[in-house]
Amino acid sequence: MRNDVPVSSKRRARAMRAEPTGAERRLWYALRDRRMQALKFRRQAPVGPYIADFLCVAHRLIVEADGEQHAENLRDVVRDEWLEQHGYSVLRFSNRDILTAQESVLATIAARCGLPW
Repeated sequence: MRNDVPVSSKRRARAMRAEPTGAERRLWYALRDRRMQALKFRRQAPVGPYIADFLCVAHRLIVEADGEQHAENLRDVVRDEWLEQHGYSVLRFSNRDILTAQESVLATIAARCGLPW
């Protein structure tokens, strides 16, 4: 799958990893290095024509940290449909939820992966 990713997407993902939002930084701290129940996540990972904020390949789970610009965004609907058609499930959390209710966010991610919290 990684070989099918356009070079431009790889460059964009690299740039996005260099400048995370506050919510992405905080969620990444909780998910990185298998800190959450030994789940392996990648950050700003290209998936087809899209870049996932966080990707757990083992569970085909994509976690998105969304700012205000994502509220009722048609492009996100199209993107999620494409990802789901290719076998991924997508969880979206607002930046506010990540920053103020992180335990709940992590519990939801664990539950989606079939793990206790």
